Amino acid sequence: MIKDTVIIGRSQSIQRILNLIDKLSKTDTTALIMGESGTGKELIAKMIHQKSSRASKPFIPVNCAAIPSELLESELFGHEKGAFTGAFCPRAGRFELANEGTIFLDEIGEMPLHLQAKILRVLQEKSFERIGGTKPINVNVRIITATNKNLENEVREKRFREDLFWRLNVVPVVIPPLRERKEDIPLLCDHFVEKFSQKFGYSLKIKPEVMDLFLNYSWPGNVRELENLIERLYVLNEGGTVDIDDIPEKIRFSEDSFSKELIPDDLNPFVSGIDLNEVLKEYEKKLILHALNFHGWVKSRAAKYLNINRTTLIEKMKRLGIKNNEN
Repeated sequence: MIKDTVIIGRSQSIQRILNLIDKLSKTDTTALIMGESGTGKELIAKMIHQKSSRASKPFIPVNCAAIPSELLESELFGHEKGAFTGAFCPRAGRFELANEGTIFLDEIGEMPLHLQAKILRVLQEKSFERIGGTKPINVNVRIITATNKNLENEVREKRFREDLFWRLNVVPVVIPPLRERKEDIPLLCDHFVEKFSQKFGYSLKIKPEVMDLFLNYSWPGNVRELENLIERLYVLNEGGTVDIDDIPEKIRFSEDSFSKELIPDDLNPFVSGIDLNEVLKEYEKKLILHALNFHGWVKSRAAKYLNINRTTLIEKMKRLGIKNNEN
C-alpha cells in the first residue's frame, strides 16, 4: 500500500479538487488530470487510488515523456521471448503489474498515435497482447491519466486521437497553478519546513518580508519549485532565519515583485486627485533602487542598466534621498 498522501491547501480551488477526489475514489471512472508542470498531478492520482477500493493493490506510474517512444510499448504491455533483439526472456509490462490496481499515465499527450490506439483498446476490451505474443492478457485496471498540454488542441492538430480523448476525459480534474492560489503558499511553506527539518535536523524561520516575496512571485515551476527552494535554503542556510538576501535574485527581482513595488497603493495613479510629480518621483526612486539592488550597489553597473551616466545616477540619488546603505 502506498504511503498516505496529503494535499496541502485551504483555497477554494483545492477544496473543490479534494471534494472531486472523494467522488472519484468511489468509482472506477477514468479521470484526466490537467495542470502545469509541478502542480501535483501524480499526487492527485495517488490520492484517488489511496482512497479507493483498490488501495491495497498496486499503483503503477508511467511517465510517457520520460521513456523513449520505441521502448514505451514494451514498458506498457511487455514482450515475449525473441520478440525483438535483446528480448531474451518474457517480460510483464506495466499494465500487468497494475492488475487489480491503478495505472497512472503521466504526460499522456506525449504518447505516439500508434500506442494511443492500444490504450483505447485496453479501455474498451480490458485486454491486450504482449509484443511478439498472440495470447490476449486480460486485466482489471483503473486508468488515470495526466497532461500539461491542451489535449483538445492536440486533437485539432491531429496529434491526439479524438476517440481516446473522450474516453479519458470522463471526469476532468483541473489543477490551478500556484500563482492562482497564493493563499496556500504559507501553508505549503510550513509543510516543507517541517518536512526538511526532519531530514536536516534543524528548523528554519521565514521572515515576513521573505513571505511577501513568495506571495508576489509567479512560481512558473509551481509547488515543485517552492519545495526545491525550501530544500535549497536548508542546504545553504544551516539553521536560523531566512532573510531576503538568502533568496535567489530571480525571485527577489522578479517582474511580479518589482511591478508591485514600483507604485504603492497610496500613490495609485487611478486614484482621484493624485499628485503626478509625487508619483513620478516615487516611480523614479523605485527604478533606481531596483537597479542598485540588482547590481549589488555598484553604481557604474546600475547606471549602465538604466542607460544613464554614473554622475547622473549619483545626482538623482542625492535628489531622491537614496543613501548608499539603503536596502
